[in-house]
Amino acid sequence: MANQAKMSLAQKINVLRASVMGANDGILSIAGIVLGVAGASTSNWAILISGLAGMLAGTVSMSMGEYVSVNSQKDSERQAITTVRTALQTNYQAEFDYVEHKYRQTGMNATLAHQATSEMMADDPLTTVVRERYSFDPSKFTSPYAAAVASLISFPLGSLLPLISIFVGPARWHILTTFSAVIIALAITGYLAAILSKANRVRAVLRNVISGIVTMSVTYLIGALVGLVA
Repeated sequence: MANQAKMSLAQKINVLRASVMGANDGILSIAGIVLGVAGASTSNWAILISGLAGMLAGTVSMSMGEYVSVNSQKDSERQAITTVRTALQTNYQAEFDYVEHKYRQTGMNATLAHQATSEMMADDPLTTVVRERYSFDPSKFTSPYAAAVASLISFPLGSLLPLISIFVGPARWHILTTFSAVIIALAITGYLAAILSKANRVRAVLRNVISGIVTMSVTYLIGALVGLVA
């Protein structure tokens, strides 16, 4: 029971992914909201209320989105397990041949591939075939609750940065302070996301920072235009 309760490395990485993306979305979403309102109005109360409302809505949306997304993934994985279980019962040899062929494709010679397949299939045929056909371990499902809670915590934490920075220092520096703080934070979350996904770190940071600059610039300019019309 203790082993089942313990999270695997893949499960931990998925929770970390949800945390990083939740924080990233919190930073960017609330920055867009507060800068848009700041462009249209000088009322600190209006900026604060809109930021808090966005934080609440985003927190619920992100956590429910993670819950639904991970549950959908689990449904697909369960269906894959059912399909493989049926295939093993109706045509075991075909599944054996498939796994052996996969091993041969890695460069194993025929004898070694046959021996490895025989040993793996004798030990746990369901896990072996699912892993080779669908690239996941059927004994290690990602928890939708863990992913939802990770977003539930990380989104509002990320939201606090632009919500606080918009009020830091003299009023004439509020916009610049928020832009600077958000860009630094997005560079950090982009870097962390690249580590977790094993992607190019420079490209991930640039992509995150550029999307943040575009988002903040567009929302601020729209807010400023609305302020001029009003």
